[in-house]
Amino acid sequence: MTGTRIIVGISGGVDSSVAALLLQQAGHEVTGVFMSNWADDGSGECRAEDDRRDAVAVCGQLGIPIRFRDFSREYWHEVFQHFLDEYAAGRTPNPDVACNREIKFKHFLDAAHALGADAIATGHYARVARGADGRFQLLRALDRSKDQSYFLHQLGQAQLAFTRFPLGELHKDAVRRLAAARGLGTATKRDSTGICFIGERDFRVFLARYLPSQPGDIRTPDGVRLGAHPGVCYFTLGQREGLNIGGVRGRPQAPWFVVGKDVERNVLYVDQGHDSPWLLSRSLRTGVAHWVAGAAPSRRFSCTAQTRYRQPDQACEVEVQDDGTLTVRFTQPQRAVTPGQALVLYAGDNCLGGAVIASTDAPAPDASRAVTSQG
Repeated sequence: MTGTRIIVGISGGVDSSVAALLLQQAGHEVTGVFMSNWADDGSGECRAEDDRRDAVAVCGQLGIPIRFRDFSREYWHEVFQHFLDEYAAGRTPNPDVACNREIKFKHFLDAAHALGADAIATGHYARVARGADGRFQLLRALDRSKDQSYFLHQLGQAQLAFTRFPLGELHKDAVRRLAAARGLGTATKRDSTGICFIGERDFRVFLARYLPSQPGDIRTPDGVRLGAHPGVCYFTLGQREGLNIGGVRGRPQAPWFVVGKDVERNVLYVDQGHDSPWLLSRSLRTGVAHWVAGAAPSRRFSCTAQTRYRQPDQACEVEVQDDGTLTVRFTQPQRAVTPGQALVLYAGDNCLGGAVIASTDAPAPDASRAVTSQG
């Protein structure tokens, strides 16, 4: 359908630029909206002003109007505060999932409605389709290396009915070629990486601005003290970097990995071996699940899952509990399944929904087993 009024979230990157370009070429009335989601925290590292200038330039080149909306207050209270609370509790949250749910497909969506839009669009790599039952489906992008349905799994029928993903059928190299052919200044702009409000900064340095250092012991699962850490909240399961563990008497010269965190006792547990048994689990429990279709396919069903972004599909059995939480059992053991991260479920390319991981059946080290140090 052409001639509709579509408001595009213009981020200042190549993806949203080409999303606007494609919609304009299809004959839609396009308006860009630049969202300010992160207030300056005083570090001077935020790229928001550069992105804002690029967004204005792209809209100028395309000849479309641009508007500005400041959602920084909402972002702080609905995304960032939760991010801090989760890290303080020893979990590892995914702020991109929360940002999509609370900001881009809630506050931005509301703003678009207020502006009289017929639809919104973003530069996400995903697709929307209508199923045989008439319900909207969230599908993976054709470019699986760029697919972002994992971060969009909290969307529902109301959001998908009002949303366009123009890049869902394209590969990234084609997107850049389209931008270059149109002479857009973002054609060669480097993609942003990592968590949006951290940017290129060291993660631990950034987090320490909000969660002060609380040094404690680094121990093996059998209680041997190997050194000290600056704070368990700065580490996540499976992490190798930043442990600063040198040679240990009686141990092989092999990398150490985080295998557990005891927040109450402030102990970080490590073990050698990428696939340490302390990191492996076959089942997990989640919080209350969200279903894209509005309801689970059934109380028990088979599908595939991802416990982290870009993970290959993992076969599993899902059981929906009476309270809406999930018990998930995998065909193969899973490495470093991390509480706080998102479990996202798929039937082929169809994203069914997901939930926050609450716990796993991986063995938990016990701080009470502390023994003498080695070094």
